[in-house]
Amino acid sequence: MAKTDADIGGGVTTPGKTNGDIEHWDIENDEFWERSGKKIANRNLWISIPSLLMGFAVWMMWGMITTQMQSLGFPFSVDQLFMLTAIAGLAGATLRIPASFMIRIAGGRNTVFLTTALLMIPALGTGVALMNPGTPFWVFQALALLSGIGGGNFAASMSNISTFYPKKQQGYALGMNAGLGNFGVTTMQILIPLVMTVGIFGAIAGTPMELQSSSGTLIGRIEAGTETWIQNAGFVWLVFLIPLAFAGWFGMNNLRPITPNPGTPMQAFGKILGLYGVGIIATIMGILTLQWLGMWVALPVTILLTLGLLRLIPGEIKPNIQKQFSIFSNKHTWSMTVLYILTFGSFIGFSAALPLSINVIFGNMMEVAADGSVTRVVNPEGPSALTWAWIGPFVGALIRPIGGWVSDKVGGSIVTQVISVVMVVASAVTGYVMMLAYNSTDPNSYFALFMLLFVILFAASGIGNGSTFRSIGVIFDAQQKGPVLGWTSAVAGYGAFIAPVVMGTQIRAGTPELAMYGFAIFYAMCLVINWWFYLRPNAYVKNP
Repeated sequence: MAKTDADIGGGVTTPGKTNGDIEHWDIENDEFWERSGKKIANRNLWISIPSLLMGFAVWMMWGMITTQMQSLGFPFSVDQLFMLTAIAGLAGATLRIPASFMIRIAGGRNTVFLTTALLMIPALGTGVALMNPGTPFWVFQALALLSGIGGGNFAASMSNISTFYPKKQQGYALGMNAGLGNFGVTTMQILIPLVMTVGIFGAIAGTPMELQSSSGTLIGRIEAGTETWIQNAGFVWLVFLIPLAFAGWFGMNNLRPITPNPGTPMQAFGKILGLYGVGIIATIMGILTLQWLGMWVALPVTILLTLGLLRLIPGEIKPNIQKQFSIFSNKHTWSMTVLYILTFGSFIGFSAALPLSINVIFGNMMEVAADGSVTRVVNPEGPSALTWAWIGPFVGALIRPIGGWVSDKVGGSIVTQVISVVMVVASAVTGYVMMLAYNSTDPNSYFALFMLLFVILFAASGIGNGSTFRSIGVIFDAQQKGPVLGWTSAVAGYGAFIAPVVMGTQIRAGTPELAMYGFAIFYAMCLVINWWFYLRPNAYVKNP
């Protein structure tokens, strides 16, 4: 008699329901995997990917929105505009810390549904706020903070998908989820400039504004005086988020071996909101610390406050979180955290900072007066960030699954070592080119080389994203793998906070190259760490 799924370790609590909770899950059993595990895993993966893509889009939209706010003459300084991007980055990274614990406490289906639905709040709110140039700055700060929910969702999404696939397919599954999810950055950078050119939502979205300086889209330059619907940059995400929330609810599953007691859906939602509430409180304190004491104090304060508040949560959540805190006693948690900062931290940080950096470095140029004095003036033929900024993140996201696939074949740490060398060299050369462009009377002549170097950095970081996730999937067991994925992605997500602050500070100081030289030094340190832990003779784990 043929074996049933129950015989080989598989079953669903509610027969006939696609979204039923799964009681037994034995994906290392080849027979179970081929019979039913693969189908269930793939369905959850292909709902997870577009949901994560939307998370990235809403989280990272401020890089493009602030660029257009500058072109439309919103009454905010360059410092303030960089600050909005940094707030979104800080929130998204901080929210990843509590999000990394959500799956084992609330369940995958419950978590993906609610966290996707929550993105409607910053999407709708940003659209409304952008309808009026007189909207107070604090409103934009609050919306940038809430858009960090999209960044936090990454940790929950990756933790969830890692539990659906066997070890031999961790590189593929996590590479596909993260790699295609990362296309949210590119999708946002292409779609936002396009939807701002047309009143696609009619009278509901309000009236257009006129550009005060030239801008652009994927297909070319847009001159000053053109009507622009900047508010569509927020409203457009509702078109995708509403159906995706339904897809998550009706098409995904909670795995009971991973989440033994998620409770009722409303109880699970309460746990998720409580965890995100902790992250939001810590982020607000981090923003205040940033303003009072600077970035390098704000970062540890935010992280330590988040972890401290998580340990104080009462009820059944507390023992679950304390159990998962055991990852911090594993030295590989810390080595892989540093290596994931190298890869994903670079990808998301450059994605956040690049648009406004293009605007500031190439939107102005040096002019030599008759008396020999040099002043910085507007570059009338400067390239538009809205036309070019999407290319790097597109390449980085496109190549990420390839990084996971190659790492499954040759080992993750070898791939990580190769891309680290590339990033050391490329970042140092990029810094030099940025210095030349910033101080040039013809910065446009350096733009092609500038973009090529950034594409190389994005490609290397994308491949490294796949290789580091492969290593995590091999090094850690099933109980620690999810929390470690969440934690490493949380800390690496601070790249979206660090890069805009560091690059913005150095650009304003007239020394943009120093930011890139600093990144090159960090990448060189990562080379040593990767070799010591995973490639040297007698390494702790050989080339995972």
